[in-house]
Amino acid sequence: MSKLLTFFLYGLGMAVICLLLAWGKPPKVVGLFVVSGLAVGSLYALGGIGLVVLYRATGVLNFANGAIGAFGVMLAWQLGEWGWPGPVTWTLGILAAASLSLGYGRYLAPALAWRDTVVKAVATLGFALIVLGLTAFLWEDDVRRFVLPTDKQAVMVMGLRVTVTRLIVVLAAVGIVVGIWLYLARTRTGLQMRALADDRDLAALIGVRILRVETIAWGLSGLIAGFTGLMFGDLIRLEPFVITFLVIPSIAAAICGRLENLILVLVGGLSIGVVESLLTLSPLLKSFRPMAPFLIAAIVLIWMQRGQKLVFARD
Repeated sequence: MSKLLTFFLYGLGMAVICLLLAWGKPPKVVGLFVVSGLAVGSLYALGGIGLVVLYRATGVLNFANGAIGAFGVMLAWQLGEWGWPGPVTWTLGILAAASLSLGYGRYLAPALAWRDTVVKAVATLGFALIVLGLTAFLWEDDVRRFVLPTDKQAVMVMGLRVTVTRLIVVLAAVGIVVGIWLYLARTRTGLQMRALADDRDLAALIGVRILRVETIAWGLSGLIAGFTGLMFGDLIRLEPFVITFLVIPSIAAAICGRLENLILVLVGGLSIGVVESLLTLSPLLKSFRPMAPFLIAAIVLIWMQRGQKLVFARD
């Protein structure tokens, strides 16, 4: 009941905030900003989902997700500039991101497996700087555009023109949540990931192949990061530094789900995106847009704590 109450109050609070921000504005204008916010929020949610999947299986809060996605989309852009077919460039970009994540998870992360949570998180931050440095070395800072064919296609939703790309991002966020939930609940590897999340030592004693399971988790996280990077480069901006810092609102979305509940991560990401977008409508409040993820995450943390000690460290 407590979780349902929290979910209800969170939804009610976000609805009230959105209504206040949209008060007195033309409905069509508000609708356009809501659609844009849902698309951006889906990217935040996707980033948060990748973080949560990895954290639940390994105990690592991966700050390198954004940098990995940035490298993937830059590679896809470069291959496209060389005339490679679109589907090939997108696939290779996502696979490149997954390979970076797998490489770290297979060869570097195991050496830190028994270190404190903070140490493991800081190590991923160092990896993020390495990947970002490599990306900056390969591609000089310049104005670029990453365009998908679906940008020119649109559908009408409640009288609003919505590009297929935005629709794909929102549906992908929902689909990935459902897919990962089914994977964790119905597959052997998914059950092993849940066992690791509950008790790493006990999972090892009952025969769970920890290195194999954690490597799969790193791969899944990398695939999600690669896809998120492609969509971010198309919908927002093709700039490695900007995409790298996508991890910040993604962490806020993950915190909304307390680093464990994928549905709440999705809701948190979507609500952060919509609130950010609607803040643009207010001349007085639009300068507070960058603060929105942190404020929402802080409110969620304060509510969840309510007199008890709230920690994210793994035993």
